[in-house]
This record gives sequence, C-alpha cells and structure tokens, in this order.
Amino acid sequence: MDRYGKMLRTGLAVGVAAAALAGCGMMSKSNTASFSGAMNASSEVPPNMTRGSGMAEATLNKDTNVLKYKITYEGLSGPATAAHFHGPASSGANAAVVLPFTSTASPIEGQAMLTHAQAADLMSGRWYANIHTAANPGGEIRGQMLPRM
Repeated sequence: MDRYGKMLRTGLAVGVAAAALAGCGMMSKSNTASFSGAMNASSEVPPNMTRGSGMAEATLNKDTNVLKYKITYEGLSGPATAAHFHGPASSGANAAVVLPFTSTASPIEGQAMLTHAQAADLMSGRWYANIHTAANPGGEIRGQMLPRM
C-alpha cells in the first residue's frame, strides 16, 4: 500500500472514531436542554374534572436562551381562550404568566428569547404550560415542564 493509501485509511479511521464519540456525547457537551410536560386536568390547581389532555415539549438553547416549543392538546370542554407558560412555580402551586402564546389552536408552536432568570427557572422545572377555556378560566389542563434526559 502506498503512502497516500495509508494516510487515507488513517484519516478515515480518525473520522469514524470522532463521529462515534460525538454521537454518544463524549466529544462535546450539548448546548441544548429538552423539556416536556404531560397536560391534564388533575394537574391544575385546583384540579378540575374535564377530560382534556395534551403534551408540551420545548428545547432551550443554553448559549442563546432561545426557547422553541410545541404544545398539542385535545378533548377540551370548549375552545381554548388562552394558552401560555407560567412560572416560577413547582407542581401544586400557581404563578403568573411568563410567556403568552400567540395562538391557542393546537398545535401551538413558537419560540422566544428568555431572560437568564427565566431560563434558570425553566431549567429547575419551575415552569408549566396551561390551556384555559371559558368553562375553566383558571386553566383546564396543565403540564409541568420537566427536563428530559
């Protein structure tokens, strides 16, 4: 095998090894954090008896504090009248709106730039997604935004 062939094989082996390490997270630390919250009526404070359900999913870029989110729901008692993230609050507690959504129709998708304090609250699991209806103006379904591993 000539010198060029050996260099090509060595370069290929190094590239495959680097890709494998990157794929298993050993080469660099990810700059994103993912969150999800199963939304239901029993998580509301106080709980209600509706059959609505949903899922809130979000990804935070920890370098830029840009949050991307998608909320889906179904089975509400009527049309959604408001939808947003609340915080800071742990499960079982209520908090003010921190990020209103521009739409209430499922799926709700968007992105926003968070402050450092908002990002810290989200990272510590102290945000929740909430969907409101006329029958449940305080919130019909809620999901605590918890970090995904």
